Amino acid sequence: MSMPQVKHFSADDVRALPDDGNRYETVHGELLVTPAPGRPHQLVLARLFVVLNQYLTANGLEQLYWSPAEISFDEDTLLQPDLFVADYGPVNRGGKWSDLRTLFLVVEAVSPSSGKADRITKRRRYQEARIPEYWVVDSVQRQVEVWTTDAQLPVVHREQLMWRHPLLTDSCTVDLVTLFS
Repeated sequence: MSMPQVKHFSADDVRALPDDGNRYETVHGELLVTPAPGRPHQLVLARLFVVLNQYLTANGLEQLYWSPAEISFDEDTLLQPDLFVADYGPVNRGGKWSDLRTLFLVVEAVSPSSGKADRITKRRRYQEARIPEYWVVDSVQRQVEVWTTDAQLPVVHREQLMWRHPLLTDSCTVDLVTLFS
């Protein structure tokens, strides 16, 4: 019995898909489709954005961004992280998301429809790309899973989370109890 052939999606294939309210991404040619996020997802991301943005701008860095964006490490990968901290200078010079190469932090708020992709497929791709930290924010479990480049398992935070931008000496403290309240 032969297996049905599965289409291999390039970043350009994903860019050509219709704007129908879904988020389309591809990792090593595998198409990932996520419906528009709900209110709890958006609320926790908004709160997290405020905390991270205050930390970064207080230190003279304007490097926090949100999707839609097109993070592409190669021709068959195109990702749209919920939030990310990156050196945007190359994009300013070249004018294209594909010029973005240095990401310091990537954040995904997990939902029932995105759990496997966020925790496995995307996480592995960010680790391959040597992104220093990848956070999986889980509002249902009221926790943040922190993955580092070589980690086999995440460090799970439920009360407080500390993150330091590699160009700074002080850290950002995220009160997770408040974040999930």
